[in-house]
Amino acid sequence: MNTYMVVTKLPREITEEFVSLIPKQRAQVNKLMDESKVIHYSLAIDRSLLWITIAAESETAVMDILSTFPLIDYMKPEIIELAFHNSISNELPKLIMN
Repeated sequence: MNTYMVVTKLPREITEEFVSLIPKQRAQVNKLMDESKVIHYSLAIDRSLLWITIAAESETAVMDILSTFPLIDYMKPEIIELAFHNSISNELPKLIMN
């Protein structure tokens, strides 16, 4: 499994249609995070840029994941394969029920 950083510009003009898709976008991102496909998802304070770290087999697989985003028509993604990605997890560890 490879790791990719997706840097995408978002539109300067935010339409009502764009805003109406945000809850669906968040739900899809949460689903992909639960599946460990999306590792990180970050939005710039001015809402102009979005950074997404994705675990996938190839750049084509990254595009397949991005194509499931409700906001994909508003995105201009640049995909960069990473040599490594280190981070500190800010979530509680998942519980294992015995």
